[in-house]
Amino acid sequence: MIKNQNIICISSIDWDFVWQGHQEIMSTFAKNGNKVLYIENTGVRPPNFKDIPRLRKRIANWFKSAMGFRKEMDNLYIYSPVILPFPYSRIACWINRRILLRPIKNWTRVMKFHDPIIWTFLPTGTAMDVINNLERKLLIYYCIADFYELVGDYKKVRKVEDELIRKSDLIFAQGKVLYDKCEKLNDNVHIFPFGVNVEVFEDFKHNPHKIPEDIRGIKKPIIGYVGGVHKHIDFKLIRHIAQIHPEWSIVLVGPLQTGVEEIGGLGNVYLLGKKEFSELPGYINEFDVCIVPYLRSEYTDTVYPTKMNEYHALGKPVVSTELPEVVNFNKENNNLIFIGKTYEEFGDRILQALNKGQAADYRAERITSARKNSWFTRIEEMSRFMEAAINRKSGLSFDWKNKFLQLYTNARKKILKIALVSLIIYLAVFYTPLLWFLASPLKISQAPGKADCIVVFAGGVGESGKIGQGYEERVEYAAELYKKGYANKIIFSSGYMYIFKEPLVMKALAISSGVPESAIILEDKAGSTYENVKFSSEILTKNNWNSILLVSSPYHMRRASSVFNKIARDIKVFCTPTPRSLFYLHGGRDIYGRKIWKQVNIHQIDGILHEYLGIIYYWYKGYI
Repeated sequence: MIKNQNIICISSIDWDFVWQGHQEIMSTFAKNGNKVLYIENTGVRPPNFKDIPRLRKRIANWFKSAMGFRKEMDNLYIYSPVILPFPYSRIACWINRRILLRPIKNWTRVMKFHDPIIWTFLPTGTAMDVINNLERKLLIYYCIADFYELVGDYKKVRKVEDELIRKSDLIFAQGKVLYDKCEKLNDNVHIFPFGVNVEVFEDFKHNPHKIPEDIRGIKKPIIGYVGGVHKHIDFKLIRHIAQIHPEWSIVLVGPLQTGVEEIGGLGNVYLLGKKEFSELPGYINEFDVCIVPYLRSEYTDTVYPTKMNEYHALGKPVVSTELPEVVNFNKENNNLIFIGKTYEEFGDRILQALNKGQAADYRAERITSARKNSWFTRIEEMSRFMEAAINRKSGLSFDWKNKFLQLYTNARKKILKIALVSLIIYLAVFYTPLLWFLASPLKISQAPGKADCIVVFAGGVGESGKIGQGYEERVEYAAELYKKGYANKIIFSSGYMYIFKEPLVMKALAISSGVPESAIILEDKAGSTYENVKFSSEILTKNNWNSILLVSSPYHMRRASSVFNKIARDIKVFCTPTPRSLFYLHGGRDIYGRKIWKQVNIHQIDGILHEYLGIIYYWYKGYI
């Protein structure tokens, strides 16, 4: 068996899921002196409600670990990445690539995890991102299922899987159907069905054991199944058997992964839930007949039921539906499996197994078959192919010149891609109305109505970053509203000072615009929008004024009115920003009549960003 190798496993299941070949192979490699990084399932389909517990557990594992990495046993480490669960969205894949690759590269650097063998169970874009961005000694694809059927749209998987098959140095296929698919694109394909950990079952047989409590009282004979209780099980078949033979107990041991309404209410059907792998021999030992009750479908036509070998390890007779891989198994193992092609025949085969399948010679033959299909034997054979592939690759002449030139070619492509993306972003930001569309929620503008007072918030350096920017147009607009008779009083609010206090300058400008001094009230303590509202509302309350025209910049209105709504909700506010703010002018034509193509400048971007950050900060502080 291979030793002293670094192995990255891109798994299609999480480590804590039902114990399968994924965990068996990688734990065996780790025990044999290889260092293994096991990357938990990154998804082959979009999630649904049934995945919420798994996603919740993934997030919990991430927080309990070191940025998603944890040590499971000597030489074996688990990575639980938290990524966007949309494996066929280009945007999600682009984001996931950046979320996923940097931690893996940092971890491999810290662990001196160089030149790894990459072993993948997943033929997805996310898996290919890991494969294509890591230097590797060998690429192995273990094709264990027809992912076309799992996804429901083969086009989503086929292109990526074909690329993976062509690129792989070595392919292990679960059965003949998957072998035929892979062999069309790659000559290095070998059939390796999942095996069985014979040692666990041998230890069980030779050591004292107790009958599990939840099966102890169930009436014999027991017709049993171990594995996920999923959508590929033929529940109508189970219902048929349970109803035709009420004297039998049907026991299903495994995690519930789909609805089981079809077998609900049957008194002789028992769902015992998920068990640890080490507990399974105790349950299988209580079965009189073991079953593989799978539906026939394009997906199950490629499935090799591992549980056959687990049942046989304890000498139990097995009855299965007519799956192609079960038929192939029978051809190589003297028809050890009873096969039922119809519901009636399936029941007859169980009767046959109960009556004739208990003989000692049959039991011995099944145990021998399980030993032949043990994981240790499987992994030893896989290792020989892996060592041969490594030797084959190391014997190839190293084309340093093309490798060296390829580095520069790749660098140029990367620079060009970055430049193109940067140009697109620049044009989208500065030459389209995108920013104004994004900023539109900030802008509130209402028709002015009769009010008790006009309240003007000055800007200080505000959103423009320039001293005195904007107060002139606000004062002029307030004066215009005053002269039109909308209100008899004006409050100028600002605590900003540059040579002179800003409210004094505003007052002087208002008087020069025709507003009498007696109509002007100054508030000169406010250092923020919150304080503008607070101190202005105190003046309003003192004068028993209940309605105002609020004057500020257009994009400041959302924050200012929200603060009023929070701390002065009794005051009716008409949002009347300056109708034509010079700071926010964009587009149109220049003084020569030429169209201005540039829609925004950097100061305006900064101003809009300033407002959004201000809203977030005010929300955090509880001001709005």
